[in-house]
Amino acid sequence: MKMHGDAFDLLVIGSGSGLDVASAAARRGQSVAVVEKGPLGGTCLNRGCIPSKKLLYHAEVMETVERADEFGIHADVTDVDFADIIREVNADVSESAESIHHGLRTSSQHTLLEGEGRFVDDRTVEIVDGPDAGKRASGNTVLIAAGTRPAIPPIDGVEEVDYLTSTEALQLEAPPDHLVVVGGGYIAAELAHFFGTFGSDVSIVGRRPHLLPQADEEVATAFTERYADRFDVYTGYEAVSASESNGEVAVEARPYPPAWPDPSEHEDVTVTGDTLLIAAGRRPNTDLLNLEATGVETDERGFVATDKYLRTTAEGIWALGDIVGEYLLKHNANHEAGTVVRNLFSDDLEPVDYTAMPFAVFGSPEVAGVGVTEQELQADGREYATRTYRYEDTARGSAMKVEGFVKVLIEPNGEILGCHILGPEASNLLEEVVVAMKAGTGTVWDIRESVHVHPALSEVVDRAFAGQFVRRGPEAHDHHHGHDHDHHD
Repeated sequence: MKMHGDAFDLLVIGSGSGLDVASAAARRGQSVAVVEKGPLGGTCLNRGCIPSKKLLYHAEVMETVERADEFGIHADVTDVDFADIIREVNADVSESAESIHHGLRTSSQHTLLEGEGRFVDDRTVEIVDGPDAGKRASGNTVLIAAGTRPAIPPIDGVEEVDYLTSTEALQLEAPPDHLVVVGGGYIAAELAHFFGTFGSDVSIVGRRPHLLPQADEEVATAFTERYADRFDVYTGYEAVSASESNGEVAVEARPYPPAWPDPSEHEDVTVTGDTLLIAAGRRPNTDLLNLEATGVETDERGFVATDKYLRTTAEGIWALGDIVGEYLLKHNANHEAGTVVRNLFSDDLEPVDYTAMPFAVFGSPEVAGVGVTEQELQADGREYATRTYRYEDTARGSAMKVEGFVKVLIEPNGEILGCHILGPEASNLLEEVVVAMKAGTGTVWDIRESVHVHPALSEVVDRAFAGQFVRRGPEAHDHHHGHDHDHHD
């Protein structure tokens, strides 16, 4: 149902979480156009969280079998249908994308424009390639939700190397013999774990002192140590050049100054393998949109600048998701979409609320966190209290023969500032803390006064919040805060 020709009530660029807003507008009787250059569903569905987590669960099953001996169960893996696993996951993803495609194509209130869209003016987009090349669409309201793509750092010679990004890595039908990963964040960590579990030798080159540099430093350090037991890990090294010959790739890396007190004391390293994966972060797709034709401004990193309501600097143009650059997480994009829907279709504007935005890394061990990190509190010179409790000191953790810990950071008055978990089910265990911070009083008492199932794994969270905290910060004298409720079974 078009307004007239190529004019619509709402024009959405990107078919990830932008579809939430498109659907909300269509339900209200508005005409909607969706511009999408790739498969429907955006990064998460097609080349991000959905395929990667489906694959990573196969790795979890594999690890479970390999650990069986620890429990007196003797099992051998006789075969792995690796190519079949990859094909099945990618077929599931394609089917979901096709389902969305069919839904938009057959909807009377949605018009799908397939191809790369570029702005002609503030409210008009032209499709410059793809099936609908040459078509134009304008919107009374425009939403930019065009996402990000893998960033390729300035490595000499990398364009002459047949490297992979996460997109291609998720489609490999055989594990590499020796995978070289450039990057130390969550994508690098997850893919290293996946391929390493299925037989690849893995080398990781990351610039920061630890893997997962955005995580709490204590968690990141423990995570890096676990990975260093499994893989060749070169943290604090920057990849500066890459080459390929006779089926072998070589990456030259040098000490990265911020990671070392004196980089000159450390030698350059050369890391070789048969496959190179670049997993060094994401870059916004703003440079593909011809934003110069609009009043939409970007920040110094190229992400779309928005106000607290997710309005851009151009009248009638909104933005959400990875291209805004606040949190590059699907659950954040969905959360922002909810804010945009409320702001478009209700009388009062509501700021986007990033309170207690959690993250998780599905490596081995799993990592999850919410709120501030200890290094952030130290940098701000804040007084705080902290406590850590180990998985193996609970009945369930002991039964599982696992190592890991829950770390809590609070204001001395008991307000929860952050919680960071390393170990099995971290992403699930974190959720009660997220709820306490967002929907409860936001204090340790939310956790302490809730009865926890015994002997469930959630007791490790209960115990982390229930015992004595150690004060730290400018006024702290390492005296204890709270009561020690620890008990063992």
